[in-house]
Amino acid sequence: MRKPQKLPDRCCAGSRIRRVRMKITRLFEIPVALRLFALSAVVLIPVRSPVLAEGSRVTGSTDADLRIGVLGLFHPVELTVSASAGSALVVRSGEERFVLESSGVDSAAIRISDYQVVVTSGNRVVRATEFTATGRKGESADFVLAVPGRITRHYRGTLEIKPSAGSLIAIVAMDRETAVASVVAAESMPETPLEALKAQAVAARSYLVASRGRHPEFDFCDTTHCQFLREPPAPASAAARAVAATRGLVLAYDSHPVAAMYTRSCSGHTRTPEEVGLAAAAYPYYSVDCKHCLAHPARWSSRIPAQDAATLRSSDESARLNIDRRLGWSAVPSNDFIVKTERDQIIVTGTGQGHGIGLCQSGAKAMAEEGADFRQILGHYYPNTMIVNWPAQIWPPPASPENRPVR
Repeated sequence: MRKPQKLPDRCCAGSRIRRVRMKITRLFEIPVALRLFALSAVVLIPVRSPVLAEGSRVTGSTDADLRIGVLGLFHPVELTVSASAGSALVVRSGEERFVLESSGVDSAAIRISDYQVVVTSGNRVVRATEFTATGRKGESADFVLAVPGRITRHYRGTLEIKPSAGSLIAIVAMDRETAVASVVAAESMPETPLEALKAQAVAARSYLVASRGRHPEFDFCDTTHCQFLREPPAPASAAARAVAATRGLVLAYDSHPVAAMYTRSCSGHTRTPEEVGLAAAAYPYYSVDCKHCLAHPARWSSRIPAQDAATLRSSDESARLNIDRRLGWSAVPSNDFIVKTERDQIIVTGTGQGHGIGLCQSGAKAMAEEGADFRQILGHYYPNTMIVNWPAQIWPPPASPENRPVR
């Protein structure tokens, strides 16, 4: 295992900090650990695991809102948007500008027509190349977005809708903490303890910080290709409290935020990306034992067509995902399985849920129930990382990782 970097002494501060800030180009002459200290002027404090305490900082830019592509799984050709009770939405479409609010016309229907959108609201019909909706001063607002007859969701942010490849793309720009809360609420299992939810919040925030730009038109989608994202939770919910308690905290490795992957259940030990046929990540993802999943493996069994079984290989995440995209995500839930033939049918039996990399949500829940806090949980599943405050300054900026599932 790689050992954590030696931490700089407090005496390294002072005039050196001022000189480094005035001449940023001289950063290349300073060791990485000292560079972190000089830019942030915050001391890194060791705790019981390789994960470091809050108050640590890494170097990076203060990117605020995230652009999330939503409801794309439905390839919608029509959407409806309406203002939530007590909210107002300022709509801009082409040269037109109008307001949706509960005291008057509160909704608009948007459909695709060739390379334009057609917006209908009350007696108003507008053709344009895109549709946007914000608060009265261009700020975030509460609104409801729906694919008629299929799904309705509440969001907080600003909305952009435009045509692309025969369907509508809906993009919600939202504050990062709102996005983290929405991910934690969507990803967490029922009755998950608060400390496990805090660990999930730090992992989700780390991924959002480190992996922007996974799609050409927006930063992230709302599916497992990036991270599940649903409606923001109520302020008093456990998910919202976990996000508030860890606000701004991310995992870092070698001075860079970690695009933290996680899995539902790891079969007893976590895996590295290389073990499931994925490219090596910037963080090495050490394989660690998971006491809970060793004692209580999540077992599953399914039947799949012979032609799909012919392409299925153990410890091949890409092959597994190709089958799951065709047959459903429960067809082959993990990479730990055996295949057998029974009366001309192919039966796949295995344990675990997900790719098995990074934080095990089942194991984190069990650790929290036994008294572990979120630092200990993260220290177990992400060895040799740090917990750092964000935003901060990263130098050099992290490269965008390859597109790969988080789950």
